[in-house]
Amino acid sequence: MDNITASELAGFGVGTLLLCATIAAPKIDAFISASQRSSLGMCKRCGNLRMIACSRCRGVGLIKEGEMLGSNLIDDMYESLGGEGSKVRSISCTYCQARGHFSCPDCSKPTSV
Repeated sequence: MDNITASELAGFGVGTLLLCATIAAPKIDAFISASQRSSLGMCKRCGNLRMIACSRCRGVGLIKEGEMLGSNLIDDMYESLGGEGSKVRSISCTYCQARGHFSCPDCSKPTSV
């Protein structure tokens, strides 16, 4: 990179900014939704649904066998566009016992009288 032009430098800067925005988007979304729920008097974590989706299977209850995080982005996009599912076998999520959700720890607590 002997002679980097101003346009190339600007491109690197914009690319870095977009990458940072993509990485930070879920955290920013969670912060905004929690503040909206609290302003409406709802539970900050679940929005008065009294359940939270499992983080391992993302609320489905099944994990594709052989995948670390339970999902492959390319396979999910292909299936959502109408393609046939992959030949990978699905197994039950052991984290949530294949229910796909947990009771909300904030608002599902039994009230003591």
